Amino acid sequence: MERLLHYVWKHKLLPLGPLRTSDGLEVEVIDPGLHNHDQGPDFFNAKIRLGGTLWAGNIEMHLRSSDWYRHGHDSDPSYNSVILHVVGEVDGEARTLEGKTLPQVRLDIPEHIRTNYEVLCRTEDYPRCHRIIPSLPLLKVHQWMDALLVERLKERSERITMLAERLGGDWERATFVTLSRSFGFGLNGDAFERWAMRIPLSAAGKHRDDLFQIESLFLGMAGLIDEVEKQRSGSEVRLLRQEFEFLKHKFGLTDAMERSDWCFMRTRPRNFPYLRILQIAELYHSGKAQMSKLLEAESIESLQECLKAKGMTAASRRLLIINTAVPLLFAYGKHSSNEDICQRAIRLLEALPAENNHILRQWQTCGLKVATAADSQALIQLKRQYCDRTDCLRCRFGYEYLRGSKKDGVPCRQ
Repeated sequence: MERLLHYVWKHKLLPLGPLRTSDGLEVEVIDPGLHNHDQGPDFFNAKIRLGGTLWAGNIEMHLRSSDWYRHGHDSDPSYNSVILHVVGEVDGEARTLEGKTLPQVRLDIPEHIRTNYEVLCRTEDYPRCHRIIPSLPLLKVHQWMDALLVERLKERSERITMLAERLGGDWERATFVTLSRSFGFGLNGDAFERWAMRIPLSAAGKHRDDLFQIESLFLGMAGLIDEVEKQRSGSEVRLLRQEFEFLKHKFGLTDAMERSDWCFMRTRPRNFPYLRILQIAELYHSGKAQMSKLLEAESIESLQECLKAKGMTAASRRLLIINTAVPLLFAYGKHSSNEDICQRAIRLLEALPAENNHILRQWQTCGLKVATAADSQALIQLKRQYCDRTDCLRCRFGYEYLRGSKKDGVPCRQ
């Protein structure tokens, strides 16, 4: 329930009538401060008027006053800057390391907010807040969706940037690894990433103009040459083995994967790893899916062309654009401080139709319009980072739900 105290304070959903400290001083909240999710006081740089005097500093919040000592704040110099202790129950005083006795105010959570929060936590419906979605102003919906989209792109781009840094700033190699992971389409994603990290691109680059040699190298390092017997003649498979043995000896390759590293169960035939690796080999041979080529692509059509390979459907290429090309562009734009590239990445998502999955259908059922891939990516972020964690207090839809109708609960002032 302490998180609910944070929520009420952050959004100034305070009961009507003046707040008073435990010793009777009137408290006016001018600025609740910046919510801190890390170590230290709960809110930084708040401004309050205490008994007619303006104070600026930090706010700490607890369910009970005694939690101040239970959490060790009385011996932590980080809490000397606290100007007000906000609690659900005053059961003693609170002193800082410097010996200062803090003013304390008891904050009541409005009954309708408490009730709505308990309903959100208990319900097994998805989305939990479905009742209020049809009544939300479109502007608020669009603002939250835009924020969620940028949040998702930032999260994905941070992982790509970390990968590029781990690879010594080699963005072409980071692109190859990221693209390969996406070819796993979830089930084999980790295996494809491990495989891509083992491919010696400096060696492969010397044979890039020979598709057969690239296929033998890529399939051999995956331990999947024997699998292509379902697609190629026996003599061709033997040649692939011979070619891989030659390349393995030439470049001193010793860490090839095995068939057991790959998942074939619950995988559609067109997604079998060896078929996807043959497609990656074709893309690598053509040079169309390099970072330099992605940066040149200004439209969905040009990106589709970059990712075109034998046996790959238009739907698969759209997923690769959404899950690989766009995050790569956004990450590189952030890395190079080029806002134009970041905006182009967002425009590309807005130009693609939304994916069709159960998450989006559930939101559509409760009245939310999902038209583009930008919308669908925002809602995937909402589900994974907020709904699945029951983190309604940080969600703007949850904020509207918790506020509810003032006439149905305790009047609040903001």
